[in-house]
Amino acid sequence: MLNRYRQYLLLEKSLSPNTLEAYMDDASKILGYLEECGIEASQATLDDLHGFAAAMGDLGIAPRSQARIISGVKSLYRFLTLDGYCQTDPSELLEAPKIGRHLPDVLTVQEIDSIIGQIDLSTPEGQRNKAMIETMYSCGLRVSELCSLKMEDLFLEDGFIRVTGKGSKQRLVPISDKAVHEITLYLADRCHITIKPGAEPFLFLSLRRGRPLSRIMVFDIVKDLTAKAGISKSVSPHTFRHSFATHLLEGGANLRAIQCMLGHEKISTTEIYTHIDRSRLREEIVLHHPRNRI
Repeated sequence: MLNRYRQYLLLEKSLSPNTLEAYMDDASKILGYLEECGIEASQATLDDLHGFAAAMGDLGIAPRSQARIISGVKSLYRFLTLDGYCQTDPSELLEAPKIGRHLPDVLTVQEIDSIIGQIDLSTPEGQRNKAMIETMYSCGLRVSELCSLKMEDLFLEDGFIRVTGKGSKQRLVPISDKAVHEITLYLADRCHITIKPGAEPFLFLSLRRGRPLSRIMVFDIVKDLTAKAGISKSVSPHTFRHSFATHLLEGGANLRAIQCMLGHEKISTTEIYTHIDRSRLREEIVLHHPRNRI
């Protein structure tokens, strides 16, 4: 059953590898819970699924994580119903916990420059790290999109890169002259890396291993540079994506254009940046408006 579900997610839903594994992990969680309760997956009721949701709460799993897992449970039972394992879908009325909209930390241009300024260009990986962060910020990339960038995705003379996002959907994203310059310098260093078979197409490589950079490696690099810059905000690779979108919006960019560059399917996902912009606007009014001065 799980093998058939994996094929369904891969072939019919066209999920990315990371999303596929997350959904398979969610399926394992609910099936393991039902097995412990002595319940066949095909015989589970809405009350049984409510029991699973309550158990997640008892374990202290955060509401946002609960909501994601329940999304995976609903996906599993949609498949089981379509494939004839269940006569009806018991998850149809299963509700995820309500979660507030989180406004992510955003870096100022000065803070981004400070982080990049901590890179030691005398080290072998210095130029790679500089090119990597400039590309992340310049193009608003997810860390998975950054790590999967290939040489054939670069159209530097035209000022674009091709990005493969969620669901293997591709989009063309403009790239800044600064990022193009840093990538060009990095490519001169990349020629001297001993690259492992199969890793040749990828742009950003581990100098020691000759393999594509992993998400964890990028996360560690960003955390280290942020600490050296003395920035106390919670900064991850995704923070550069948030900063990219926020700075575009503050500069007057159209929300639809930002949606296309970020690769968001729904405009509602992009609209979170209007909330960030409004909160900053309020801060400016409170700080500078004469009626707020005592």
